[in-house]
This record gives sequence, C-alpha cells and structure tokens, in this order.
Amino acid sequence: MYIPSTFREIDIGAMHELMRSHPLALLVTTGATGLQASPVPFLIYADEGEHGTLRAHLARANPHWKELNGEAECLVVFQGPEGYITPSWYPSKATSHKAVPTWNYATVHAWGKPVLMDDAAWLARQVNDLTSLHEMSRVQPWKVSDAPADYIAAQMKAIVGIEIQIGRIEGKWKMSQNKDGGDRRGVIDGMRSISDSHYNPVVANLVERSLSRRSG
Repeated sequence: MYIPSTFREIDIGAMHELMRSHPLALLVTTGATGLQASPVPFLIYADEGEHGTLRAHLARANPHWKELNGEAECLVVFQGPEGYITPSWYPSKATSHKAVPTWNYATVHAWGKPVLMDDAAWLARQVNDLTSLHEMSRVQPWKVSDAPADYIAAQMKAIVGIEIQIGRIEGKWKMSQNKDGGDRRGVIDGMRSISDSHYNPVVANLVERSLSRRSG
C-alpha cells in the first residue's frame, strides 16, 4: 500500500482498534484460480503473536477456502471511516484557488500465512467469541446456546475456520495532515455541519485528532 510518511500510522493499538470497530474485512488471496476476495468478519486477538492473530470462518460452500490451503501469505484489508473532502471547506481556496477534491480514510492492511481450522472446539470458540463481541452491547444479548443444539451442530459443519498470525501490518490514516491548520479546521467544521450534504462527524473527529497530534 502506498503510504506517504505524513499518513502512516505506526500505533499498533490504533490499528487493532480499527480492526475491532470495522471487523468486516476483505480477505484477498492469489492461488491456482487467480485473485479472489471475500468479505469476512474477523476477530483480532491482539496479545497472540508479535502483531496479533486474526480468526474468522468461511462457508464451506465458498470455494475460496480451498485456495487458502498451502498459501504462504494472504492479505486482509480493513476499511475504517472515510469521506469525501470538498475544496470549498478550505479557507485557502478563497485566496489561491489552488485546491482540488480528495478523500479522507483510515485503513489497515494485514498480511500473514492462513491456516485452515476444522476442529470443532476451535470453531465453537470462534463463533462464540464473534457472537459475544457483537451482542454484548444489547440489552438482551443473543447467545449461541439460545439456538437448538442440533441446529448449531449442523451450522458448524457448514463452515471452515481460518487463523492468520499477522506477520506484517500497515496502517494509513489520510486525515488532511498535508494541509495547514486553517484548512484542516475548515474540513472539521464542514464535516460537522448538519446542513452540509457531506456531514461526517466521525471523520471530522479523526481529522481533529490528527491536528491535535501535530500540535502536541
């Protein structure tokens, strides 16, 4: 991934947090049938391995999992908050007119060797962990055990697990760091304006965070 130094994120904690908050990632491989990509919800186990370990599962009916067998490396792409940036938000545009539209975004790319997991206990843990994480904020969380045991057993037979110990990880936070303070403040204010068609307070907060980092 092309990452100018201005946009490079090196905080592993920040990258893991993006993975947790945007778990539906793109699993990319190149095998005997060429390039394949599947959107898959992943779990990051931050304390396992130097950069963490990813776990997920694919439907057994999905032929993509067969491409993983014996592959030396795969790529998992996590896409975080993103949004269009209009040059109309830049105060500098009023004086120089030297401005063009762009896009702000945060993304994490993780590489590692995929290992297929077909063990019942491993699959049960992965499904339970995934469910617990995304149900925990609900008033009455759904649990895997809420469904009939024979139904869950049949569902488990229809999936294949994937475990990837991350060997390399890169983060890119493109949040207007290449602009001066005035233009960045213009982006923040524009994205926080409810009347603007590109209202995007989540990205505005990330731009503000990057501004305070540089100031600090």
